[in-house]
Amino acid sequence: QVQLAESGGGLVQSGGSLRLSCAASRSIFWIAFMGWYRQAPGKEREMVARITNGGAVNYADSVKGRFTISRDNAKNTVYLQMNSLKPEDTAVYYCNANHYNDDNWGQGTQVTVSS
Repeated sequence: QVQLAESGGGLVQSGGSLRLSCAASRSIFWIAFMGWYRQAPGKEREMVARITNGGAVNYADSVKGRFTISRDNAKNTVYLQMNSLKPEDTAVYYCNANHYNDDNWGQGTQVTVSS
């Protein structure tokens, strides 16, 4: 297992930017998928962005062109750069590390976008 700690959330105005970080307790080099998910009040958790250990990425349609996921294996950290934020991006953002049958989640960080 790997422990994950998110940081970088906060309150930002519509159109603003934030960068989330996810620090892992051990090497992420071997982890197949690192991702960011979010859950808004009253809604189910949804995938925002995911990156493989080979560097392939995929994004939810709602964030394409605005969000960028990256991973720094040397620092055991995954980032989510969020630009042009909208009120509908308001949610708790969770980091996920998935290696087939091993699925790990962080505690989440709140992102609030005011209109």
